[in-house]
Amino acid sequence: MTERVVAIIPARYGSRRLPGKPLADIAGKPMIQHVYERAAQARVLDWCLVATDDDRIATAVRTFGGHVVMTPENLQTGTDRVAFVARSLPDAAILVNVQGDEPLLEPAMIDEAVRCVTSGPDVVAGTLVREIVNDDDLTNPGIVKVVVDSQGNCLYFSRSAIPYSRNDGTSGWLAQHRYYKHIGLYVYRRDFLLHLSELSQTPLELTEQLEQLRILEHGYRIRGSVTHYDSVPVDTREDLERVKQLMRVAS
Repeated sequence: MTERVVAIIPARYGSRRLPGKPLADIAGKPMIQHVYERAAQARVLDWCLVATDDDRIATAVRTFGGHVVMTPENLQTGTDRVAFVARSLPDAAILVNVQGDEPLLEPAMIDEAVRCVTSGPDVVAGTLVREIVNDDDLTNPGIVKVVVDSQGNCLYFSRSAIPYSRNDGTSGWLAQHRYYKHIGLYVYRRDFLLHLSELSQTPLELTEQLEQLRILEHGYRIRGSVTHYDSVPVDTREDLERVKQLMRVAS
């Protein structure tokens, strides 16, 4: 029997750096619509929906014909919103947390990340990593770095450059070692996601401000699949303008 796979796109209005960004206009559509339509093209998905606590976002999703579930306002993270919806989906074996600020998401990235989890019953969480090819990305705290073991399990995530090379300046690190950045697409087995939402925050998570470290600090593994696709998350007005330009070029 094939496991049912559902993608949930958590979306909130109150971004600190770019308020209302899910509704930001990109080529005549709100950003959340671009994310939804791209995610829905993934081959492995049985269903796709948006999880939000904001009526403006919910109205926009319904207007373009998407599915939306309202969540409580007091949920702290996107993972909490995904878990809230997952509780009402007992037949969904695998949940995909698609970031609502990824309007250039490649549908195949979802397929790749889901295969991490379906590769074996012992894999409870999966994500994507991509090789870093730009020296500036190593020192950019907005780009999260990740190291993986020989089986592809993520060992640590950081806003700093990891691993640290003792023998070279950062300008020569890429020639000496393969570095990876993390792409924030997550896939969970349902039971683990519900358990994760009940785990306490951890010191490393709070220090780095990286929610995925909670999984590692509580002793669980995240399987990372290397992808050749890249992503352009929209965190600032500059990011938004860059995405608009990329879409104009693509069209």
